Amino acid sequence: MNDLKQRTKNFALRVIKLVESLPKTRTSDVLGKQLIRSGTSVGANFRAACRGRSPAEFQAKMGIVEEEADECCYWIELLTESNQIKSSRTVELLKEAGEITAIAVASIKTSRQHSRSKTRKP
Repeated sequence: MNDLKQRTKNFALRVIKLVESLPKTRTSDVLGKQLIRSGTSVGANFRAACRGRSPAEFQAKMGIVEEEADECCYWIELLTESNQIKSSRTVELLKEAGEITAIAVASIKTSRQHSRSKTRKP
């Protein structure tokens, strides 16, 4: 858990650095603000998931992590495809967003399986 807490925090910091380096255009301003919101939300919601008081609360927060990490991919793709930034500068961040999305999906599935197995009587 602590590794993923640090990983999502580092992801947010990398997003911030990327957005700060964008050109000063209306497009990059709008897309950058969206990327900052979703990129920083990933770590915040993962931390909230770790403090979840129930499996349902954990799953709900991890669902938000999944959505926000995937949304980061979208904003990064738009920044790249609208020529606001070179794709070579976003490859690693895009990869990390995809990996965090996959981790969130797997965590939700595992949590649901554990919840179901606990509710079944032998």
